[in-house]
Amino acid sequence: MVVQDSVDAGDARVGVALEPFLHQVGGHLSVMTYDEHTVCKPLISREQRFYESLPLAMKRFTPQYKGTITVHLQKDSRGRLSLVANPLKENRGPLKVTEESTAVAIWQTLQQTCGGGGGLPVAQWEHTQPAHAVKDSPATALLRSELHLKAQVSPLLGDADGSQAEKRGFNPWGLHCHQAHLSRLCAEYPENQRHRFLLLENIVSQYKHPCILDLKMGTRQHGDDASEEKKARHAKKCAQSTSARLGLRICGMQVYQADKKHFLCKDKYYGRKLSVEGFRQALCQFLHDGTRLRTELLEPMQHQLQALLSVIRSQSSYRFYSSSLLITYDGQEAAPSSSDTLAKVDVRMIDFAHTTYKGSWNERATYDGPDLGYIFGLENLIQILRDIQEGA
Repeated sequence: MVVQDSVDAGDARVGVALEPFLHQVGGHLSVMTYDEHTVCKPLISREQRFYESLPLAMKRFTPQYKGTITVHLQKDSRGRLSLVANPLKENRGPLKVTEESTAVAIWQTLQQTCGGGGGLPVAQWEHTQPAHAVKDSPATALLRSELHLKAQVSPLLGDADGSQAEKRGFNPWGLHCHQAHLSRLCAEYPENQRHRFLLLENIVSQYKHPCILDLKMGTRQHGDDASEEKKARHAKKCAQSTSARLGLRICGMQVYQADKKHFLCKDKYYGRKLSVEGFRQALCQFLHDGTRLRTELLEPMQHQLQALLSVIRSQSSYRFYSSSLLITYDGQEAAPSSSDTLAKVDVRMIDFAHTTYKGSWNERATYDGPDLGYIFGLENLIQILRDIQEGA
């Protein structure tokens, strides 16, 4: 949605109203949609510097970095809050942002029902609450371990003529993060305060039904700058989860169920409770579309993970503490007549706020050799996928 930006006196510019990214499955910082192929997130200096000095070999395994943007909070005449970005200088023309998009409609309905402020209450979704019930219980909870979200978000998002149009389901985690972010901004900053965001490639923009697995990688999750209290807290989480045993922990997941036309979603609280065997079963579930195991995904997935493993082994001094690995594919299977016989699978590293390496800004420690915790996680992930393939 294009809006008029008049925060600064005498400065009238066209701004872009950022939308919650409805396929965010994990993390605590809000990820927003800037345009069809670009997302943005609050800028953290260490992460920005990582992207700007990224080794060439790692670029294929990270989202494309598109620079930074200025964002401010804005309230409309009805008291609805939104984040507005100033377009890039090289992109001053009209943007293809749908006026009544899924994200905007859902978020505005939540605000209208809950009073329009940034501090929306977080209630509880029913265990299998369908997405089309958003209108009936709009501020219900976004933190349940399992949510069945229908691809049709009607009647909230019906066509203009009253007919129901098929819409993608949405993962409620992104709305939870967006709510929390707006609440913090309202509480801590004046409305016209400007904030910097990173612009990154939307790696699932080409998918009709994005299936996404967010894995916290490695056996250590705290950065070198963490307080003693935070170190102890994160060490406890690792020891009590699959992070210690596998170097892997599920932070979020959504997988399209073709038989019921909805997404099955899991959050980080589900991932923390898994045993090693439970992790294996969850990985099988990520590859299952409700009717069959997508075995054609296993070989390309292993191939990409092996390539990433080779790259990580070659990166001396890097420590990817608290970073995640996204594995994605399209829940919409290619047509049988398609000339593209290889299943489209993508593997990307994300979240580098605590990554350190030789020469990084304000480094607290210097390490030699590759990140063994990350390598441990990748090796285990590849082996589990191999076991699944052999047993299929």
